[in-house]
Amino acid sequence: MRKDIHPDYRQVVFLDVSSDFKVLTKSTVQASETIEWEDGKEYPVVRFDLSSASHAFYTGKEQALNDRGGRIQQFRERYNKQVAEDETAASETAASETAGAETAAAEATETADS
Repeated sequence: MRKDIHPDYRQVVFLDVSSDFKVLTKSTVQASETIEWEDGKEYPVVRFDLSSASHAFYTGKEQALNDRGGRIQQFRERYNKQVAEDETAASETAASETAGAETAAAEATETADS
């Protein structure tokens, strides 16, 4: 093997934040946080949301995503706010343009009448 081209292969703790399930294994993944393991040593920790301890297939329970409305509902709630704000801004712009056009038309009518 060539030297200095391979990532550091070391022990890392993977932590499932939804069920507090931890496993110590070797990996090359980079982590900025550390955690104290059961042996009293500090190891890098990688946090993630889903493991066999929290997945519905393994636990037989409903996923937590269903409690929050599902992925599609979460997407709609997150992005409908942005769409609504964009539509409001667009309608305000259109209203100001329409008001400007009506004012110009009224001025043109007054000028034609005099």
